[in-house]
Amino acid sequence: MTSKFNLKAFGSPSKEDLVMLARVAESAERYEDMCEILKTLIRENPELSVEERNLLSVAFKNVVGSRRTSWRTINSETAPDGDEKELMNKYRKEIEGELDDIC
Repeated sequence: MTSKFNLKAFGSPSKEDLVMLARVAESAERYEDMCEILKTLIRENPELSVEERNLLSVAFKNVVGSRRTSWRTINSETAPDGDEKELMNKYRKEIEGELDDIC
């Protein structure tokens, strides 16, 4: 997952600040940023509240969901012949690599 979000720009945010940033990222539909924020929260304190677990679930569900949809679409396409087939296979493997990195 390649988020360009720079959490360091916020200094050393407290747990409450991280939760607030995660909510803002959710509102803005910036789910990859949300994942980065929540990973930081979990590294600092792995004990999550119900709200924090729900935020984590929403973030990863959306990040993974779009890639799963892409993967299913590519797999359902009729595989062309020759170079096009090779390109489709490479693209599918790229998506699979992203899913591996996330999960």
